Amino acid sequence: MTLLLKIPAIIRVVFIFVLVLFLIRKKMSLGNAFLIGSLSLSIMFGLRPGPMLQSVFKSVSDPKTYLLAVIVSLILILSNSMEKSGQMQRLLENFKGLLSTPRLNLVLFPALIGLLPMPGGAVFSAPMVKELGAKSNLSEDKLSFTNYWFRHIWEFCWPLYPGILLAAVIADLNLFILVCIMVPATVLAAGLGFWSLRALNHSEKNTSQLISGKAAWPFVSELIPILIVVIPGFLFGAVLSLLFPLFSISKEIGLIVSLGVAVGWVWYKNNMGWRQQRQLTSNKQIWSMIYLVLSILVFKGILEDSNAVLSISNDLTTLKVPILLVSVFLPLLVGLITGLTIAVIGISLPILIPLIHSIGDGSMMLPYVMVVMVCGFSGVLLSPLHLCLILSNEYFNVSMGSVYKHMWTLCVVVIGLCLAYFFGIHWMLQII
Repeated sequence: MTLLLKIPAIIRVVFIFVLVLFLIRKKMSLGNAFLIGSLSLSIMFGLRPGPMLQSVFKSVSDPKTYLLAVIVSLILILSNSMEKSGQMQRLLENFKGLLSTPRLNLVLFPALIGLLPMPGGAVFSAPMVKELGAKSNLSEDKLSFTNYWFRHIWEFCWPLYPGILLAAVIADLNLFILVCIMVPATVLAAGLGFWSLRALNHSEKNTSQLISGKAAWPFVSELIPILIVVIPGFLFGAVLSLLFPLFSISKEIGLIVSLGVAVGWVWYKNNMGWRQQRQLTSNKQIWSMIYLVLSILVFKGILEDSNAVLSISNDLTTLKVPILLVSVFLPLLVGLITGLTIAVIGISLPILIPLIHSIGDGSMMLPYVMVVMVCGFSGVLLSPLHLCLILSNEYFNVSMGSVYKHMWTLCVVVIGLCLAYFFGIHWMLQII
């Protein structure tokens, strides 16, 4: 044990980091990988069994831990309910013909699918993208890129994705404010993707317009569950926060209530019986996600209670490594290797947040988290392990390299403008 403590903290953490990534690559569940990482942290940083168990208990007994687990479970139930009932399919079918601009139709189909976090969801929108792109002059690799890219533009900011929920909990940030600061990343990604389709056959373009309110209503009616979550969810949370300012979990309660109502709406409108409801609520995927959330928060707690972060901070100070540099390359690397946003958040933020506080830059926490999320998700988009990328390329029968040529420059631009955004905020805070 004494010999281990003499090894520089950075080397010990890098070893644990590599171990967790190795276990993930070897197809071990993320939950088990993070728990093994937590145990390794305790050993490498001399945290004895008693304090380690106290740290685990403190992490899993935090009210926000339970609320996050409930929110993620309800999101999965809502997503699976809309898929199993056929409501998502009807939503997309009713959207057909509402807009007369081919380029808008092409991008909005996968974007609509992206509103709900479904594993491998890109393959769900691929047939429609192929049908809409059949008369265009776009190549198959361009269609695969379009299907994949627009399926994921929401993951930067959409509060139904576990990554942004976990980031808000780990960094102890207001979810609504975090969503607001991340919205420009989604707008930028959508704009860059739309610009990349400028070669679409101009002869097909007409003025974009809705056909009629009557024609639009079937589409809007199928969209109601998502609208219930987004609009009343945030409003109810905001009202609770104003009424009970000392109640720190008001916004989470608001989101839970709106998700519960949305799930009930889907079940009622689609006449889903007790047996179907039981299957949806007892899905193994839900319990796996809850286990993952708990294991990530345990990993975060062990990092703090073992003084690992303090030791890393001292090492980085001695080496004069800029925290911003670590905030860019650590999440980018994790994203590339794992292809999982939740792994990026679970590994990167517990290490970086205490380091940011240690250099007295806590007032910049939101911009730092924004950098971590943008760089990490850019890595996830470029990861050859990303299931959606694999499935989309298989459907369009194209190579990964042919899709990368459309994607990597956009990711570089997103990261570059994200850093400019960060420095702009930093400059404004200094002169205020």
